Amino acid sequence: MNMLKWVGPVGLLAALVIGDQIRINRPAHKYRLTMQVDTPDGVKSASHVVSVHPYRGYQPGGKVTSRGDAVVVDLGGGRNLAALMLHDDKGSADFNGANFVAMRAYQAAGRKIAFRDVSSQTGAVPVTGELMPVLASFTDLRDASTARRLQPDDLSPLGAGVRLRGVTVETVANGFWPVDFGGVLGAPVTRSVTAKLPWAGSEAEAARAVTAVGFSDLLEASRAFTRK
Repeated sequence: MNMLKWVGPVGLLAALVIGDQIRINRPAHKYRLTMQVDTPDGVKSASHVVSVHPYRGYQPGGKVTSRGDAVVVDLGGGRNLAALMLHDDKGSADFNGANFVAMRAYQAAGRKIAFRDVSSQTGAVPVTGELMPVLASFTDLRDASTARRLQPDDLSPLGAGVRLRGVTVETVANGFWPVDFGGVLGAPVTRSVTAKLPWAGSEAEAARAVTAVGFSDLLEASRAFTRK
């Protein structure tokens, strides 16, 4: 009987701890980034879902982070095009762009919103100009060093008739973290890049790929491909 008196307090403490972890880790919003490419064989496309998390911890200096993978489109014939989780800030690598691409794209589309409003937005909007992630292609998907950077308006290295139709972003349902497994529970974060780029989680190999597309001296280069 003496042990039973602790059941209530322990249960309450567990509920408080679990609730606090949900508060800290649940995303502020999720977005789906979709890339479509025109090819002689028709339109090829791929998309991913990314979750964006404001810092809700107890230490000062926290930053917004995101979780998800880069988008890789199979164009057929051994060709591919990847939209990295990396942006170009006047020649410097910008890893924060992926955290704010949805907000900025909606703003560019004429919606006067703040970060807190992104989760309530509906519909897809274009990602263009400085909002465009770094695009890369791999001669050999298994070899990080074969990466080459491509410009959105010139995919000619991938062959005649290959053209970027567009990149769009749209907010998707947050769901019920941490059981957002799909359907009514919410769109899960996409985890598929390592099936296409098996080295994506390796810092050394990711650094080789990021260097090949024009950036160097980066810490945690794997964030360009996958974020946990």
